[in-house]
Amino acid sequence: MTVDTKLPVDQEYVSSFSKEQGEPEWFASLRTEALAKANELPMPKPDKTKIDKWNLTQFSNHYVKSEKYASLNELPETVKSLIDLENTSQNLYIQRNNSAAYLSLSDELKAQGVVFTDIFTAVKEHGELVQKYFMNDGVKVDEHKLTALHAALVNGGAFLYIPKNVEVKEPIQAVYVHDQEGVSLFNHVLVVADDNSSVTYVENYISTVEVENGLANIVTEVVANANAKVAYGAVDNLSKGFTTYVNRRGTAARDARIDWALGLMNDGNTISENVTDLIGDGSYADTKTVVVGRGSQIQNFTTKVVHFGKNTEGYILKHGVSKDSATSIFNGIGKIEHGASKSNAEQESRVLMLSEKARGDANPILLIDEDDVTAGHAASVGRVDPVQLYYLMSRGISKVEAERLIIHGFLAPVVNQLPIEGVKKQLVEVIERKVR
Repeated sequence: MTVDTKLPVDQEYVSSFSKEQGEPEWFASLRTEALAKANELPMPKPDKTKIDKWNLTQFSNHYVKSEKYASLNELPETVKSLIDLENTSQNLYIQRNNSAAYLSLSDELKAQGVVFTDIFTAVKEHGELVQKYFMNDGVKVDEHKLTALHAALVNGGAFLYIPKNVEVKEPIQAVYVHDQEGVSLFNHVLVVADDNSSVTYVENYISTVEVENGLANIVTEVVANANAKVAYGAVDNLSKGFTTYVNRRGTAARDARIDWALGLMNDGNTISENVTDLIGDGSYADTKTVVVGRGSQIQNFTTKVVHFGKNTEGYILKHGVSKDSATSIFNGIGKIEHGASKSNAEQESRVLMLSEKARGDANPILLIDEDDVTAGHAASVGRVDPVQLYYLMSRGISKVEAERLIIHGFLAPVVNQLPIEGVKKQLVEVIERKVR
């Protein structure tokens, strides 16, 4: 039996919601046009994962208004642990369910023209900038039903713009807190680094309550213009009741660089797409992903780097752990288009299974339409190495502790890349809890 995909909202509701938010005409039209497409377009078809019984379209509430945090001291302890509370000049946005709940941007960055705000404010106060990049060169509205539904129902997210020649030294952080039943997340994050700029952006998704039938449809677009550098870190940790579709996409111009470090730790069924388009000559992408699946959850992760420009470099590294009866599918795709000579596409996917019923599948794919290139891939699916276990246990370490050490060593290449210590610590703690 398939899940009903008839949408729970209509054009009247979408128009009314846009008007309530005070959105400009171009965004209101984008919403209504997207909803019309969502009613017609098919669902995506992730490789080796059937989603016809997943709830990716139904929700009880589209928008839940939550109270702001008057100060960081009001945050739950689990959220406080992610933030450097002693840093008085931190650059931080906190969203509570669907509401902007806290925002801090240093005077220095404001003076340099940096924009960091919630997506609703951005659409109203920085409309020309947002319109230039919103679902144009990155994720397209009409890719499938879920991208169109996202565009129609955006109910949160953030906008970050770094002007030309500005180098932001300190990480910029966003925390998306889910603390209420009946919340749906249609967050859109848009990060634009203009020519010769650089920035590190880190986000956390965290649930402090359990839900029965939550829905998350999250889209991120990262635009790195000529010679810009963007480091993007994320830890997703939504509760078991959430069914999640998350699409993070980057576009790199000439000599630009995008580095991804993603800790995908949701407890519910998840589809994740992470695509980087290397448009300009000399552009570079490095994607590191770590995943832990447990219980009976099903997860499908597609990471793709597409080379359009000459002398481009793309690297994919994915390490995943599956336990209990969880299923994890890893699709890694390196595509070199015709004309992208002297390019290099490399990828490695490794899955570690901790139980007999756990399932892991690593699918490395190279699609090469150019002769003068370099490309390679490696993939492995297996269980904890008994030789490693024996070595550690022979030195007086218990089997449980030995397995824990092996798992942390297996996942360390990604964990160590996260640029904020609190976030890195959170990821380690989540991994500890999930593999225990």
